[in-house]
Amino acid sequence: MNRFRSRPRPGGGRVRAPLVLAVPALLAVSFLLMPLVGVLARTEWGQLGDHLTSPGVTEALQLSLVVSFWALGLSLLLGVPLAWLLARVPFPGKALVRSLVLLPMVLPPTVGGVALLLGFGRRGLLGPWLEDTFGVVLPFHTSGAVVAATFVSMPFLVISLEGAIAGLRPSYEETAASLGASPARVFCTVTLPMVAPGLAAGAALTWARALGEFGATITFAGNLPGTTQTLPLQVYLLLQDSPEAATSVSLLLLAIAMAVLVALRGRWTGGGGASEGARGSGADAAGGPRSDADQVASGGPVRDPSGGPVRDPSGGPVRNASGDPVQDPLAVDRLTGATGPGGSWALHADVTGFTRLTLDAEPGTTIAVVGPNGAGKTTLLRALLGLTPRAHAALRLGDADVTRLAPHRRGVAWVPQDGALFPHLSALGNTAYGLRAAGVPRAEARRAAQAWLDRLGVGHLAHRRPAQLSGGQAGRVALARALAARPRLLLLDEPLAALDQTTRAHVRHTLRGHLDGFGGVCLIVTHDPVEAVSLADRVLVLDEGRALQDAAPAEVTRHPRSPWVARMLGRNAWPGTVAPDGALVLAEGGRLVVADPLDAGVRALAVIAPEAVSVHREKPAGSPRNVWPGTVREITAAGSRLRVLVTSPDAPDLVAEITPAAAAELALADGGAVWTSVKATEVSVVPL
Repeated sequence: MNRFRSRPRPGGGRVRAPLVLAVPALLAVSFLLMPLVGVLARTEWGQLGDHLTSPGVTEALQLSLVVSFWALGLSLLLGVPLAWLLARVPFPGKALVRSLVLLPMVLPPTVGGVALLLGFGRRGLLGPWLEDTFGVVLPFHTSGAVVAATFVSMPFLVISLEGAIAGLRPSYEETAASLGASPARVFCTVTLPMVAPGLAAGAALTWARALGEFGATITFAGNLPGTTQTLPLQVYLLLQDSPEAATSVSLLLLAIAMAVLVALRGRWTGGGGASEGARGSGADAAGGPRSDADQVASGGPVRDPSGGPVRDPSGGPVRNASGDPVQDPLAVDRLTGATGPGGSWALHADVTGFTRLTLDAEPGTTIAVVGPNGAGKTTLLRALLGLTPRAHAALRLGDADVTRLAPHRRGVAWVPQDGALFPHLSALGNTAYGLRAAGVPRAEARRAAQAWLDRLGVGHLAHRRPAQLSGGQAGRVALARALAARPRLLLLDEPLAALDQTTRAHVRHTLRGHLDGFGGVCLIVTHDPVEAVSLADRVLVLDEGRALQDAAPAEVTRHPRSPWVARMLGRNAWPGTVAPDGALVLAEGGRLVVADPLDAGVRALAVIAPEAVSVHREKPAGSPRNVWPGTVREITAAGSRLRVLVTSPDAPDLVAEITPAAAAELALADGGAVWTSVKATEVSVVPL
């Protein structure tokens, strides 16, 4: 067994380093440790207190604290926006700006001081203007020490925070904008709280670096006691007159620096920070609601089968999981001033770019958007939101043209694929976010949010954070958050994908009930044919950014114009071209005889239901016009029937659906030789 492992074993086994790596690593540690040991060994511990409380040292320490905290404040004021700009906004010269940020870290401190003199000194580029206009002279003044400390320390904040913001998925900020939050509100309520560890780490390093600054300060601001003589400069002077005192003060600075690094515990370098908690199962110590059987046995209310709030069997008011009466969410919306159900907004969109289509829908229409991966479904939603350069939407909602409006002013809410719940807010805080962004008072927004959570069956989880929710619970909270915002256009990107089958049915029923009274238009991206048929009034089929079909679900089900949609519906779909004799020459090889041929040369899609495919042990005789030899490659259960995948050198892969009894009679097994047949009358041909 290999004695060197790339990671610890689950049981706690240690990683053993090869000797050729361990020895240099130990030498490196010793090299770094020796100076620190030297300080500790040379410190006169008996005189430590006297050295640190001498007037010169205390004065320099007070000045260092003033300078370092002012430098930290300036770094936060200037560095936080700069970090966000570098992380989020593409602009010409971005690499140059980032290099300027890094420059003070690699520049010799004395060179940095000279550069500051030439820029802000009395004879520098900006110094004379500052002196003539504001009477500000930076050299040989405390403000000059602050400028020098800020110059060398701010890069630590910018680098740390830029990395944290760059690692934050933009979907959080985009979702907040779709809920009506302005860019400033998004930055303050979503971005900063979510990157708080990176901000804290950068701030701590910035302060520690400013506290220890020496070279730029003495070159630019001088070494005036009580004015610019900070603690590092005091150490430099003490080395000449009192080396023992210099060692004691050095120990103080060393202790402060080590305390900062220990407090960070590797967060800046990523070595020791706590990892993001995985989603729980929703059944942690906080507990969940009792089962329906327990509720009935105790005479309590029973949960509505739609997954919404619990209802009293005696006909009493609707109650939440805690037994409290639940207010109608729509009534709460009217109370809070949110967009009520009385409004109606038709949709007209001309989309150009990668996705190219014109979309019109009357108020209350639900459109299911389907298609293969890369078809442009999510790009369409993001174009309607105004969040992607890949496509542009000229968008009108009702009588309002919102094309030129920022995303937070369009009245368009969306639920992205990952839900994008804000991890620093509870389920209740997430759901109330859109209402609070609209100016609804906190108490009223929370009441409306609680009502929506109850309606979707997760009201008892209102005070849990997203990390404490299961995937299905988080999906329902994300859906409640979008619905609570009462948008004019609702965009759902696979909103039920994370739910189990039972919960999906409940939430689908609840969503259908809401959409029935929704005055706007809803677009739902889905790969589930049941969702498309049960929720949508129309099905929009996309492929490579173009609309292949836009029709009622029944029409799409009967006559799919896309191979992907046909296969999604469980049918065999073979594209091809009509030959002069009426047969379809298949793109994947082979010929297919059809009962109702199209004109020669027409590209068409042949759709064959699996139950229309017959499987035989011997070559069939009689009426079938299409017969192929093949090999069984896979047998899977589909309800009470079996689906058999058959490959053939004379035709594309074919799926047949038969009964278990027929499979047993044919003795079907993987790798077995069979014959398949399809009657010409069982083939539906749709022109492409």
